[in-house]
Amino acid sequence: MWDNPRLLTLLANALFVVAALLAAAAGIYELVRSPAFPLKIIRIEGDLVKVERARIVAALQGQLHGTIFTADLDLVRERFETVPWVRRVVVRRAWPDRLEVRVEEHIELARWGRREDMRLVNMQGELFNAASDRDLPLFAGPAGSESEVTRAYAEFAKLLRPLGLEPRQVLLSERRAWQLKLDSGLVLQLGRNLAKDGVNERLARFVEAYPRALGPMKRRLDYVDLRYPSGFVLRVPGLQRVEDSKTPRPKA
Repeated sequence: MWDNPRLLTLLANALFVVAALLAAAAGIYELVRSPAFPLKIIRIEGDLVKVERARIVAALQGQLHGTIFTADLDLVRERFETVPWVRRVVVRRAWPDRLEVRVEEHIELARWGRREDMRLVNMQGELFNAASDRDLPLFAGPAGSESEVTRAYAEFAKLLRPLGLEPRQVLLSERRAWQLKLDSGLVLQLGRNLAKDGVNERLARFVEAYPRALGPMKRRLDYVDLRYPSGFVLRVPGLQRVEDSKTPRPKA
């Protein structure tokens, strides 16, 4: 090997390239850490209604260090996401001296649990803590069922729309049974979602029957039990239970 001039020349060239690369890497390392590239500006983007800019400033106070190249973007994102009403944050570097932060807010859809709780559900069915003065519907269900209840609410609201009624409470029990309370005060007991007779099918039958069977009654309805395969039971204030004797007992 040592008496091969061509091989020695190739080895020397390779060592020269490696040395040049190491020198370049060291130079770049020092450059990106140089105070010549300070982080001066944080630009907040997004339609902010609930998020207070003062809270954003407070969340970042004393947290940002380094230059435009070395600033910890994950830290910035995490700090932003501690601010109330912030759902998601995207952070990117922008030459020469700023970070651009796009903030997405939670949009509240309903309250979760009890009306006095600070827990809200957003449009994506996600639970978050915040205070809202809006008159929101109430959702409740087992832990982790927020998304399921939110999807069901949308389906129930769509089915009830022809009657001009809206769900104000959507409750899912531990036994997976559904109950609705409408803006008219009427409570609908839907029961469990069975393979041959789902809750949407039961509610659709109620909506179809309402104009001809319930609308003409001219009385305020209190409670409707829809857990019957071919009918339903009414409870009307001031009257005894109204039930079709041919209707089988509910199974859900």
